Amino acid sequence: MILLRAKDIEFEVTYINLQDKPDWFLEISPHGKVPVLSVDGVPLFESNAIAEYLDEMVEPHLHPADPIKRARNRAWTDFVPDFAKGLSGIYYTKSEEEMQAGLAEAPKRIAKLEEALGKERDNDGPYFNGDKLCLVDAAYAPFLQRFAFVEAKLKTGVLNDFPRVQAWSDALLASDTITGSVVSHFNDEFVKSLKRRGFYVGSLFADPAAAAE
Repeated sequence: MILLRAKDIEFEVTYINLQDKPDWFLEISPHGKVPVLSVDGVPLFESNAIAEYLDEMVEPHLHPADPIKRARNRAWTDFVPDFAKGLSGIYYTKSEEEMQAGLAEAPKRIAKLEEALGKERDNDGPYFNGDKLCLVDAAYAPFLQRFAFVEAKLKTGVLNDFPRVQAWSDALLASDTITGSVVSHFNDEFVKSLKRRGFYVGSLFADPAAAAE
């Protein structure tokens, strides 16, 4: 969604229930994951593959023009799962004790990105490469968005020691291209998911239905 919005591509969205995935979706998504992009009836799956396709086909190109820089961007996009585990290891936990254990581990992964933000760009940003969104930004933004939301309740302060990552997150979440890529009731749905899965942070939020009354 972020890339589609950044490139001003017209698109339609079909939302599915991830707790009860329809058969038609499983037929087009070999890994059973979202997102899936249908291009002229041909399904493309996996976020990075979709992003690379969109950047090849539609201007403005968000990858760096320099091949070395482009390869290094791709390498940092490949680090997303490790970084995401560092953050989710804090809030996808069943107790405060587990959350604290995740909090102790997270800095090891966050530090790598802090260093990357210092080395990969020779400017003040605010995005990964500079003043324009790139594929690295689009890849990390959803995870930073979720963490910022739960951090408002957890108040771990884990990013205080990583000012570049914090400033990057702030810049991404100030962009409508990023924040507008999810449904308007995303936060409520996210809270419902946290509560349903029995995660500790879910207990810190009021029930979305009750809060709306």
